[in-house]
Amino acid sequence: MPLAVLVQELYFCAVSQTIHVLPDHIANQIAAGEVIQRPASAVKELLENAIDAGATRIKLTIEDAGKALVQVSDNGKGMGAKDAALAFARHATSKISSIEDLFQIRTMGFRGEALASIAAVAQVNIKTRRADDAVGTELDLENSQVVRQDICALPIGTVISMKNLFFNVPARRNFLKSNAAEMRHITEEFIRVAMAYPHVFFSLQSNGQEVYHLEAGNQKQRVVQVLGNSYAAKLVPVQENTDYCLIEGFIGKPDTARKSRGDQYFFVNNRFIRSAYLHHAVQAAFSNLIGPEHFPSYVLYISLDPEHIDINVHPTKQEIKFEDERIMYAFVNAAVKHALAQFSLTPSLDFTLNPAIQELPAVQQPFADSAIAAARNSDLYKGFTQQHQAHAIGKTEGANLKNWQSFFDQPSPSDQVMEAGNSKDPLDDLLGLGRKKNAAALLTTSTPLQIAKTYLLVATGDGFVVIHQQLAHERVLYEQFGHAAHGQSTAAQALLYPKPIEWSAPDLALAAELVPELKALGYLMEKNKEGVWCLMAVPADLGDGDELSSLELLLEQYKHFTADASFSKREKLVRCRARQRAIKAGQALDSSEIMALAEALWACQTPNLSPNGQPTFMQFSESYLDGLFGR
Repeated sequence: MPLAVLVQELYFCAVSQTIHVLPDHIANQIAAGEVIQRPASAVKELLENAIDAGATRIKLTIEDAGKALVQVSDNGKGMGAKDAALAFARHATSKISSIEDLFQIRTMGFRGEALASIAAVAQVNIKTRRADDAVGTELDLENSQVVRQDICALPIGTVISMKNLFFNVPARRNFLKSNAAEMRHITEEFIRVAMAYPHVFFSLQSNGQEVYHLEAGNQKQRVVQVLGNSYAAKLVPVQENTDYCLIEGFIGKPDTARKSRGDQYFFVNNRFIRSAYLHHAVQAAFSNLIGPEHFPSYVLYISLDPEHIDINVHPTKQEIKFEDERIMYAFVNAAVKHALAQFSLTPSLDFTLNPAIQELPAVQQPFADSAIAAARNSDLYKGFTQQHQAHAIGKTEGANLKNWQSFFDQPSPSDQVMEAGNSKDPLDDLLGLGRKKNAAALLTTSTPLQIAKTYLLVATGDGFVVIHQQLAHERVLYEQFGHAAHGQSTAAQALLYPKPIEWSAPDLALAAELVPELKALGYLMEKNKEGVWCLMAVPADLGDGDELSSLELLLEQYKHFTADASFSKREKLVRCRARQRAIKAGQALDSSEIMALAEALWACQTPNLSPNGQPTFMQFSESYLDGLFGR
């Protein structure tokens, strides 16, 4: 070897001693952080693998919210002994063999990272058998290594168990949320896969209790199974077939819209995706039917050529890139609008002739020559027939512009009233125009005002205050509910007939978690003999017929509660309850209601701030008002 080459190699060896290749098990753990973030991530990957295996029956078993066990059993085609071991190697896949295959992906998984990531952060057991094999294969893996391999007896298909998630990465295990929170994430992933494949049977068991039992059926049956029977009569079918894509599914009627994002699902080639762009297309189609702060419900399935999308832009594959986003926006918007119009849910013009019109004199009497001449001489007729007449204003009869100054010489009605000493304008007293100095007399004689059905003007001893009615009422209710939620008795009304709660499983699970906190606010939930949750009692201030809707709205606000500080469950519910029951901006109040609200606000411990820290009123003193006018 030439001396120069030897020196060069020795030099590079010397300078590169600080760089080394990570061991496989460490590299796998690092890579697993992108794919397996929590138990729900493993649930998603294992369910998708079962779908790709052609399974028609899939059973998901959970223990301790996935921290102890996540098990997926399917009746798919299974694997042989060699494939079962090779499936846990990084980037081992049966879906991709050339670069061209990336643009024709129709399966759920394709990168070969799921099983390798799971084996890197959990203890894995897999049992699998093909139809041609007499016995199956069983493997135990730990730290990405096969520690045991044997034969086993089982039906055709695969049973894969993930135990003790993050057992070798305790720091990441400590970052997991409570069991209830992790279970909600698991349920969400389960629902997304189950709704994408309605022809497949799905089952979910948690700690020995069956949460979902979804028989195979069509799309509508699966949507109703998942979202609840209350949606059966509220779904509008969507069907739009073009040369570019097929859009089908269901949208909720406008009365199902909520003030928070709820049941909204997009599936592209049976893969759940998140797309704010397509969501805006649906929202725009509902623009004239729901309020600006409401969100429609929808479950839309989009099928198109895989060449027109790129699904390899996100580790979890929940965000995809469309080749032409604008055309997809137009198609989705048009499909939803067409469905709304087809089922007469959009505003329409009634062109049917009212028979009463035929009885009008203008229709019954003939159009005489004198009437025709008068019509042609009118300014309205000239505005349509002559040029430069569209905005012309004709002189009215008896108009005399020469005496316009006399208009200001006439006393105004308010001046006449003041001269008579009989002023009835509440603003006179409120602003102190009568120069009254006695505070008690001012409060007694002044009438409170409501401006824009939102702001309340109430006189004080040396000025007035402007109260925001909704924020003020939220403060009053917050302190009332707060006292009740911290030990004092809450007025509750038992229902004569318990009302079954037909919600989706995630909502029921959340409500079950909040049973003690809800009871403190007057809502009592119990299970009947059939195991169905029922509403037994409600707060006494609720009106008849609002029981379930009130509880549902309270739960929706709780799910989407946002705050910088960390609050307890009871504190969140109290704040949501106060916001729900408070009088809203735009509600008319009479004088007695205004004064009652003002007195209740002054009696609060913190009257000047709402529960969210917003000011409830602004004070204007007499000296401040004098300064504004330079007095």
